Amino acid sequence: MIRDMAREFAQQEVAPIAAHHDETGEFPYATVKKMGAQGFMGIEVSEAYGGAGMDALAYVLVVEEVSKADAAHGVIVSATNSLFCHGIVHHGTEAQKQTYLRPVASGQVVGAYALTEPQSGSDAGNIRVTAALSPDGSHYVLNGTKSWITNGPAAKYIVTFAQTDPDAQPRHRGVSAFIIDTEKPGFTRGKTEPKLGIRASATCEAHFEDYQCPVEARLGEEGQGFKIAMEILDHGRIGISAQALGIAEAAYAASVTYAREREAFGQKIGQFQMIQQKLADMKIRIEASRLLTYQAALAHMEVQQTDGRYTLESCMAKTFASETAMWVTTQAIQIHGGMGYSKELPIERYFRDAKITEIYEGTSEIQRMIIARSETGLR
Repeated sequence: MIRDMAREFAQQEVAPIAAHHDETGEFPYATVKKMGAQGFMGIEVSEAYGGAGMDALAYVLVVEEVSKADAAHGVIVSATNSLFCHGIVHHGTEAQKQTYLRPVASGQVVGAYALTEPQSGSDAGNIRVTAALSPDGSHYVLNGTKSWITNGPAAKYIVTFAQTDPDAQPRHRGVSAFIIDTEKPGFTRGKTEPKLGIRASATCEAHFEDYQCPVEARLGEEGQGFKIAMEILDHGRIGISAQALGIAEAAYAASVTYAREREAFGQKIGQFQMIQQKLADMKIRIEASRLLTYQAALAHMEVQQTDGRYTLESCMAKTFASETAMWVTTQAIQIHGGMGYSKELPIERYFRDAKITEIYEGTSEIQRMIIARSETGLR
């Protein structure tokens, strides 16, 4: 029922506007509010805080179906649920949940997550944004720059990570988490990134200049920020796996249809063995990606009551599904030939959208490093 509901919504509300938003880069505010009304922006958030009160598998199914229609809308759903809501659900105070979680989970305002900085992408522990506690202990003063913030240009609230103890060794032990109100003085947005794909999911820099964050808006305890960030990314990778799966499924479905209809040398191209091999391999990789993604969601559900980790499962799912999306969309263009390269069909958009899934929330190289370390115990 959840899959059917998400599929119907995505095909009726998202698919018809996907090409327009890809072309213009406009953030789909109206659709975000509609998705909030459907419960898509706070799928695992309790109904008491404006969410749908469902589980991680429901979250995966929704992101998958929305991403089939448009990967940019899919990552807006994923980033809101994982990168913003998840951390506050698990580490926020009651007051924080009421203040920040409810409006984002209901789709009334947009939430975001700021970990990356110009000099720290994969090296996430090398954070240079500082947060100095005021002499009276009432607030922190933030200074520095964050980059590549998904939903950033539209966000009212941003979960942000900064150094509260710059002398800590290793450095990540001095990182703390904060919930930023972007309408307060001291916060400014930088340029919106002119991206290759997922263009409707606006991405930007953020600058802090003596931004005053109340102590009450710190998420968790001082020094827990890096741990919180990594826990959030465990959950976020499940969402990106589902996004990649949806992209691959859309490209595959289009390729099957085209193989049935397109004729060359007196027969349907789907009758040629080389096309059949491509379709068969696409299907195999998609189904393997699906199982890894659902397995990661179930792993999260099994440990969420104990605050356990499911890093291995989420890393494996994200790596395989993202690389599947890139491979499948490449084959889809080849099957479609010249039409696959044309903007008259969405195939080239699927291809452009797929690439980022191998990069954000941990590159494929970082995922493999984490997987190998998990299995060998070596660092």
